[in-house]
Amino acid sequence: MDRNSILGLLLIGGILVGWMVWAQPNAAEKAKLQHAQDSIAQYTMAMQTKAEADKKAAELQKTKALTASLPKDLSGTISDSVRTIIKKQLYGNFYEASKGENKTIVLENELMKVSVASKGGRISSVELKKYKTFDGRPLILFYPDSSRQSITFETAGKKLATDTMYFSTEGSGFKVEGETTKELSMRVYAGDKSKYIEYVYSMKGNDYMMQYHINMVNMQSVISPSSKNIALNLEMKTPAQEKHHATQATASTIYYENKEGSVDKISEAKAERLAVETPLKWVGFKQQFFTCSYVANDHFEANSVIETRNDPASTEFVKDFSASLFIPYNHTASESFGMQVYFGPNHYQTLKKYDLNLERQINLGWKIFGWINRFLVIPIFNFLSGFNMNYGLIILILTIIIKLLLLPIAYRTVLSSAKMRVLKPEIDELNEKHKNDDPMKKQQATMALYKQAGVNPMAGCIPVLLQMPILMALFSFFPASIELRQQGFLWATDMSTYDSVYNFGFSVPWYGDHVSLFALLMTASTLLYTWSNSQLMGTSNQMPGMKWMMYLMPILFLGFLNNYSAGLSWYYFLANMITFGQTWIMQKYVIDSDALHKKIQENKTKPVKQNKFQQRLEAMTKEAQQRQQAQKKK
Repeated sequence: MDRNSILGLLLIGGILVGWMVWAQPNAAEKAKLQHAQDSIAQYTMAMQTKAEADKKAAELQKTKALTASLPKDLSGTISDSVRTIIKKQLYGNFYEASKGENKTIVLENELMKVSVASKGGRISSVELKKYKTFDGRPLILFYPDSSRQSITFETAGKKLATDTMYFSTEGSGFKVEGETTKELSMRVYAGDKSKYIEYVYSMKGNDYMMQYHINMVNMQSVISPSSKNIALNLEMKTPAQEKHHATQATASTIYYENKEGSVDKISEAKAERLAVETPLKWVGFKQQFFTCSYVANDHFEANSVIETRNDPASTEFVKDFSASLFIPYNHTASESFGMQVYFGPNHYQTLKKYDLNLERQINLGWKIFGWINRFLVIPIFNFLSGFNMNYGLIILILTIIIKLLLLPIAYRTVLSSAKMRVLKPEIDELNEKHKNDDPMKKQQATMALYKQAGVNPMAGCIPVLLQMPILMALFSFFPASIELRQQGFLWATDMSTYDSVYNFGFSVPWYGDHVSLFALLMTASTLLYTWSNSQLMGTSNQMPGMKWMMYLMPILFLGFLNNYSAGLSWYYFLANMITFGQTWIMQKYVIDSDALHKKIQENKTKPVKQNKFQQRLEAMTKEAQQRQQAQKKK
């Protein structure tokens, strides 16, 4: 491509960009457009397909045209009689339900307070009584003006949503305790009291799980015959409840389980709209430490739509969740769809007892890391929690127990280091002897020395690798543990998030706007451990770049830990210091360097026995050397 062609393409691109910027709507036009969209939203499904949305938009345009053609009074506003005509056209059989007063009915047990609104018959807010926000306010999972619950269906050629209708209350608010169970019925009538949609909410004492039934009675002549499903639409903005807004956002998303029992989620890192092709068992609007999960007694139909949206500019809300879950409808005289609804904490044992895989919403790590947490860490942690100790002390004891379990692996690591240290003078002598030789020849001589001495240079790496899964498992465990939420220890007021001993008042790139002392202690202990380990391993001849990288990595990691769970930094600090102490004790009192040196010298006099790994390594070395010599001859 010549220069003129390139300049031409650049000019065309500049014109297109300029036109797009110039053509953007101004603030007034955006406000007008937003108002129109809000008006349409109250009559449309939350999660329609594009074809359905287009159809509904066309219907609303017809209604607007009708409104514009109707007579107005002298003030230019639509008269009450005209409004009645419009409402009858919009609501049809549900016209009477379009009028009323919004009332709130409160259902309460020892754990939560659930508010049900007569407009829409929906659960409008949920308060968890045993929890508070980071700043001491009542913990509300969602609010009436930032949530939605409705069913949408087609009748007489148009779609209706129940959240614009006023339900009649069959019963009243209540408070239950212990094993007592009570229920509330909310009904919206379609013309007469023999045809209605009913929501039945049932609450048991001391339980985060509610029963929720949608009953359709004699609605077969009201709902369009072509409708095979009705849609349960759910929306909520998740309130900011935790100290660190960004951490809450990165831990919040939608989880779901399909009919076959496979649990999946939308990635926390992105906003996404997802149509799930398989039938679903449950959908969970998961926040950092709490969840709202809707569980079908049987299953929701295929092609349900779920969506997460981010709102980084908001300080009041963290993420927006929505779901359109399809419920089968067979056009019979009486149909009921049963669900369970969980409003509560992401506490592993609490969710586990329902045997619905709801505990999978707690991020315990991938595969083996999750298994370690489920079958090792959580049982020990729960056992220690039963003694009602401070959680800082529980983490200390947990660290000691894990280190004791890993003691044989730690011993093998230190023993391997001691062997390498004993051999170091001979290795240094060997390096000096072959300093002008080919690097491959020097490597062969070094490996020969290892074989004669009966030392495996990889023996120290394998135990370290065996410990990594536990370190990674705990990396997921502590930030996800609701037990640490708002639990203080030393200078930290909340072990589930960062501790702050000093606030800058501004944000420092990479580091943050505060100083976490636990993160500093962890970094200092890592540097100390790295230094002591290099001394024990005798790595003075290590490549300078690699040596400095070992010290640089903990410092770079500090920027991440500074905004992470104080409980995790406290654990890593303890683990480093205990490892440092273990190593010192083993070197000082357990491993006899003189006896080890004597043993190595004895091994040199014995015939060399090679394992399969050593044989393969030697064969690979010889093959590489032969290729190198062949290249030199060429």
